[in-house]
Amino acid sequence: MTTILFRAHAVQRMFEREISPIKVRKALEAADVIEDYSAEMPEQSRLIMGFQGKRPFHVVTSENPEVDEITVVTVYLPDANKWKKDYRSRK
Repeated sequence: MTTILFRAHAVQRMFEREISPIKVRKALEAADVIEDYSAEMPEQSRLIMGFQGKRPFHVVTSENPEVDEITVVTVYLPDANKWKKDYRSRK
């Protein structure tokens, strides 16, 4: 079973944006990957789409498959000025 760690920054942002840990875990399980940053980072890193009700949110993760661990770096609400209507593609 994969271990999920939440950085303090992610927990603070989730609280501010009223995004529950359960919804973040569901987003990680669904693994709806929008972007893969692995080529740019020392560890596998991805941007994942999730939903709190009908409201989309993005989760930035860092992953260590050797120990089956995912770290939630931050969670945010996508800005409509920066993302297309589907919140999966940047403008």
